[in-house]
Amino acid sequence: MLPPEVALSFFGIAILLALSPGPDNLFVLMQSAMWGRRAGLWVVLGLCTGLIGHSVAVAVGLAAVFSASAMAFTAVKLMGAAYLVYLAWGALRAGATVDSGERPARQTAMQLYRRGIIMNLTNPKVSIFFLAFLPQFASPTRGPIGLQMLLLGGLFIVATLWVFGAIALFSGAIGERLKKSARAQIWLNRCAGVVFLGLAARLLVTQR
Repeated sequence: MLPPEVALSFFGIAILLALSPGPDNLFVLMQSAMWGRRAGLWVVLGLCTGLIGHSVAVAVGLAAVFSASAMAFTAVKLMGAAYLVYLAWGALRAGATVDSGERPARQTAMQLYRRGIIMNLTNPKVSIFFLAFLPQFASPTRGPIGLQMLLLGGLFIVATLWVFGAIALFSGAIGERLKKSARAQIWLNRCAGVVFLGLAARLLVTQR
């Protein structure tokens, strides 16, 4: 088990890491601004579900495969970049619907949840980060290392849920105001497209 002081120190560091600018919180910000607060929260839940996958991967040693195999790392990286380009294409093509009175085609909760999972799982850098970060707070004297990895991963997920949830609520409120203007709506879509392309490019140049 984890001593309280270890758990608290790890949780504090996890909060700071979640607050630092990165692909995931930027992704939450843009999705919330485009689709609203509730949609952003579904994306956050998807991202946190993806973190469960990374935690399990570290606990059973799968993350080491991505660290050791250039082919596996590149394959997952290319899938993630391709998905971000797909999202960028959709955002850049989207127009305003305010003047015509039409409502934009909203994503379902499951579509947004799935989007968050894919975004997180197709970033092999997260697994490698977990592989390097979590063991620093584990010790063989406290019991099974795999169980400690899962507990640490759970704490990291809680920290991420808090921080990303706050980002979703804040940016969603701003997005709802921007959507009242056709020009602002087009600007928001274009910005989202550029952000997604930037995230894809960043992922492509990521090295192990």
